[in-house]
Amino acid sequence: MNWYEKLNKYFPVEEMKSQEHMEMLLKEKGDVYHKDEGKYHVLMYAEFETFIFIDYVYVSNEARGQGIGHRILDKLKEKGKPIILEVEPVDYEDTDTAKRLKFYQREDFKHAQSIGYSRKSLATDEVNTMEILYWTPEESTEEEIYEKMKKMYEQIHTYKDEEFYGKCYQPVEEVLKIDKDRESDLFKELKKPKEI
Repeated sequence: MNWYEKLNKYFPVEEMKSQEHMEMLLKEKGDVYHKDEGKYHVLMYAEFETFIFIDYVYVSNEARGQGIGHRILDKLKEKGKPIILEVEPVDYEDTDTAKRLKFYQREDFKHAQSIGYSRKSLATDEVNTMEILYWTPEESTEEEIYEKMKKMYEQIHTYKDEEFYGKCYQPVEEVLKIDKDRESDLFKELKKPKEI
């Protein structure tokens, strides 16, 4: 399997960029958009001057628990910039969502509780709601994380979207919202007993 097939098999269709889109990002935005690939992992990320955005990170099943994810994040943390990523909310039907969150919690990521993120998938036409996690070497406000997410959305997620999908993603102000009163705590959700 090539790198794209690995990602495509692991991530839901509504979260995936097309292979052509990602190859174009690597080619035309190669100063910002990067691929780090090994036998057991694929990492796609954008590194801006003041932050890093993890677009996709995949570790193969046979290599889970061997510290590969930890080493990938450590390599990014060494750059000394905030790291931001999107995750699915906890889904008790999908145990991977809880495992993923526990992993990021162990890696000292915080949940940006005030940032709402809902985007209509161009593949399925359904609204896909995600949560934002971040790690920072120094204290950062959620407003600062929000501004970085907006920049990433406009420069990476929507880059030439109409060319690749025949239509455009929604504008950033429809997708990302900041609300101090938003009731959302992903890591608290992890501690809740599973409803039967």
